[in-house]
Amino acid sequence: MNWFSFSLKLSYLFVLLSCNSPNKVNISLDETSASKKPNVLFIIADDLNCDIGVYGNKIVKTPNIDQLSQNGTLFLNAHCQYPLCGPSRASFMTGMYTDQTKMTKNNIFLRSTVPDVKTIGQRFREQGYQSVRIGKIFHYDNPSTIGTSGIDDAFSWDQTINPYGRDKIEEYKINTLSPRRYGGTLSWFSSDGEDKEQTDGIAATEAIKKLESFSKSGDNFFLAVGFFRPHTPFVAPKKYYNLYNKEEIFIPKSSSRYLKTIPISAAKSVRAKKNQLDLEEDLAKEIKLAYYSTISFVDAQVGRIINKLKQTGLDKNTIVVFISDHGYHMGEHGHWQKQTLFENATKVPLIIKVPGLEPESHKTKSPVELIDIFPTLMDLTNIVSPPHLVGKSLKPIIQKKSSFIRKNALTRWRNGYSLKTERFRLTKWNMKGDFQYELYDHKYDNEELENLTLNSNYKVVLDSLIKTIDTRIIEANLKPHGLGRQINNVQPITKPFNLTYGDLHDENGKRYFFKSKN
Repeated sequence: MNWFSFSLKLSYLFVLLSCNSPNKVNISLDETSASKKPNVLFIIADDLNCDIGVYGNKIVKTPNIDQLSQNGTLFLNAHCQYPLCGPSRASFMTGMYTDQTKMTKNNIFLRSTVPDVKTIGQRFREQGYQSVRIGKIFHYDNPSTIGTSGIDDAFSWDQTINPYGRDKIEEYKINTLSPRRYGGTLSWFSSDGEDKEQTDGIAATEAIKKLESFSKSGDNFFLAVGFFRPHTPFVAPKKYYNLYNKEEIFIPKSSSRYLKTIPISAAKSVRAKKNQLDLEEDLAKEIKLAYYSTISFVDAQVGRIINKLKQTGLDKNTIVVFISDHGYHMGEHGHWQKQTLFENATKVPLIIKVPGLEPESHKTKSPVELIDIFPTLMDLTNIVSPPHLVGKSLKPIIQKKSSFIRKNALTRWRNGYSLKTERFRLTKWNMKGDFQYELYDHKYDNEELENLTLNSNYKVVLDSLIKTIDTRIIEANLKPHGLGRQINNVQPITKPFNLTYGDLHDENGKRYFFKSKN
């Protein structure tokens, strides 16, 4: 080594050492350590539609969710990929369409169809994050498998917590339209006791504990908190029921006339649950009030978690995502619950708050899909996405560098696909090779009651959207790059009849009620 090279290196070393002196910028290892990576708080409500204050509902009370949206990005046109819990959750946790995950039913383990896939939690684990699940992220039968791991994916988590509360213990008290059934039909109950006794209240408490722990350890985290409400049964403490007046609850009027204007498959989707058709108005109002009550209950738990995030100072370095797995009908089209391709079932709340990118109020009408969440989180945390992701990063929208990422959003339900643009919805049904369509113009028909496929004024729009949806369907069926194995026709796991801790049936079907021990 010559003298010049030696002198140059010596000078460089002197500069580095001098940075540690007072009044100098201290370049520490902390700045490149894991503690400086953004954390992620991922909150999902089960079966929550857009009956939320910030989405325009003037009755439902959701102050905490509304506040979260004020400091984040509110997506006004976000849609699920399948309006059923299990397939939807598998889809957004892997960043793929249901035709690619091969999951179109509940109670199927993810690895039984796509064994080599990487999930959001798994990818964060690979990058040194603590990946923690509390409650329902992948599918659970609600309420029968509350307190268990349900159809969870063990590869996604370093730690799992399965809360179990009073709502599960007191199932025997729940009102239901179908004896012995709670989750798959309309069911509701105004509970005694406090928030912290309920399963979701316990979930919030556990999330608070984890945030406190992370604030002390400095570990990076992906904390996924899955609430079981407002999924049926609509159980919440009485104080939330008392927030609402039944007389102020509106039940949409439905006419059988429109059923004759839509494809048979569409009509079947809204007339499938026979015991929920043509409910008396007073009963319908009671049920809808119960749904709103559970929304407010979930909102309160979200508030508890967000408050703790702020108290610990973790909010300054934590991305917050709030979503639902799909939408929900509350009497629209004469239908209750999900499992249709109407706006009520496909549209979901989506809020993303990013530290340093906190506009006072930022709303976007860009069509987006839940599978966009995975690549968005990778982009925001500077982690390379797995190659199988087919979603799009929403970071440009959050940064206000782009107004639109997609021109449309795609949702499937059984033999139908639906395409939602900013203005139009086109739904295509495959009736054994006979293709039938629905077309709605949201500029004039937000309720989707007038099928325009035979309206000559919309022929150009219809033809264009048909070409688009055909292309999108082909793309959604392509095997993603780097995915590995895809296993078709996997059947749901066999399980015993829904015997719960709240009721018991003898061999003759007679029902006995009892209160189980804690």
